[in-house]
Amino acid sequence: MTLWNDVLLYMLCGVSLSQLVRATGFNVLSRQSNDVNSFIARQSPIALQGILNNIGANGSLVDGASSGVVVASPSTQDPNYFYTWTRDSALTLKFLIDSYIQGNQGLGSLIQEYILAQGRLQTVDNLSGTFASGQGLGEPKYYTNETAFEGDWGRPQRDGPALRAIAMIAYSKAIVAASGDNKATVHDVIWPIVSNDLSYVAQYWNQTGFDLWEEVNGSSFFTTAVQYRALVEGAKFAQSVGETCDGCDSQAPNTLCLLQNYWNGTSIISNINLQGDYQRSGLDCNSILTSIHMYDPEGGCTDSTFQPCSSRALANHKAVVDSFRGNVYTINSNLGPGKAAAVGRYTEDRYYGGNPWYLCTLAAAEQLYSAIHQWNATGSITVDNLNAGFFSDLGSNTTNGNFPSNSPEFATLTAAVRDYADGFVAVVQEYTPENGSLAEQFSRENGTAVSARDLTWSYASFLSMEFARNSTLPQSWGEAAANTVPNSCQASSSNGTYTAPTATSFPNVAGIVTPNGSASGSGMAGSTSSAAANRATPLLRW
Repeated sequence: MTLWNDVLLYMLCGVSLSQLVRATGFNVLSRQSNDVNSFIARQSPIALQGILNNIGANGSLVDGASSGVVVASPSTQDPNYFYTWTRDSALTLKFLIDSYIQGNQGLGSLIQEYILAQGRLQTVDNLSGTFASGQGLGEPKYYTNETAFEGDWGRPQRDGPALRAIAMIAYSKAIVAASGDNKATVHDVIWPIVSNDLSYVAQYWNQTGFDLWEEVNGSSFFTTAVQYRALVEGAKFAQSVGETCDGCDSQAPNTLCLLQNYWNGTSIISNINLQGDYQRSGLDCNSILTSIHMYDPEGGCTDSTFQPCSSRALANHKAVVDSFRGNVYTINSNLGPGKAAAVGRYTEDRYYGGNPWYLCTLAAAEQLYSAIHQWNATGSITVDNLNAGFFSDLGSNTTNGNFPSNSPEFATLTAAVRDYADGFVAVVQEYTPENGSLAEQFSRENGTAVSARDLTWSYASFLSMEFARNSTLPQSWGEAAANTVPNSCQASSSNGTYTAPTATSFPNVAGIVTPNGSASGSGMAGSTSSAAANRATPLLRW
């Protein structure tokens, strides 16, 4: 039998592409061509399988993990990432939910298992605090059997509850849009979990905590931004299920006020109010990740919410990427302006030697793809004093001004930005191993894999980049009606109430797959269909 017959046989038997690589030795990711389109087409099913391999109870690389628990990495030593992080899990599930909305109905049961697992984890008392006080929701990670981790760690981390609420609200919107009969399930099963998270955000948003890199204690740009989004979406979500979120309404404006304090006039300082002596410039991939997770496809280029196409976000993109040029990384040596670079967390990073991260490099591309969609949607590009440096680096001689979509300047600028974004994907392509596995980092010296292998967040970042590149749109979170900074701001909070979720299963409801195996859609898919991945569906909104 020929090699291609072997390949076909494996595929017909439902073997994943990554499994196929191991079984046949076939060089799926041969770099004879540097074509980004081909790379994405090859890597996409590997990335999705990489996520599925890391989710209990059936993930092939995470034996012993509880149902619905997302494991950060199967790596158990040097480093040990065999835990479940609230933040990583929520970001991963947000992508899976977006994929579900786009037609991958086979993900429905996995999403529901995640929701039920999070309801259980919320109530686990831990070293961050108790469930009754709400403080326990700020615990960053747990053992994969849903018990508390009691070792030393940077705690609390206050982004997890906000991100979890955002993910679950997205799923709730989708199933209610599929059938109004699902509204009762949302109220009875999902709302109690989301309500606890919103209470936590409203109560603790203005207290310091550890950032998404788990290293510095202070106020984090990423955390404040996702907290604001969660409060805005949470207020609408509560109303949609016949409930209220008084803390959402009262605290969201003040959170937006705090968000402005990270802007220094030329770039974003990703960590402020630091509790300790940390020698950092403040330029950090944190800020680019924030822009993509604040992205609203119905939003404009709004500076106050740091939308991907905003002047602030573009100026900051340039500042962060520029910080990694020159001699910071050997693999970035001699890169001139406007050339895509390998991007790490921050230049002072020394974790595992301080290397580029796949998810940061992919985020640099994703912000730009999302910006292109926003320019197309709004029908123009504005070049001003703040973002002019970003555009001039791309070889444009365009002067300041507003350029409509039918102008030659608009066509030139969007083409240049897309080529630049593709350049970051090409960097990832160059340093992706032949089997498509994505670790946490790749070496600053030669691009080989470094730190935890098969990082779930790396795979999710690749796939969300692909969605942005294809203009596969996420739901609107209401940014257009929630981007005005109040004239008066307060450092306040709202006392939360915390009630243990009681649901242990999902009922059979219309349009979704339930954890007990009853299905109205297809079975668990190993990849999204290309047709679903490339079509934009109507935006869902309350």
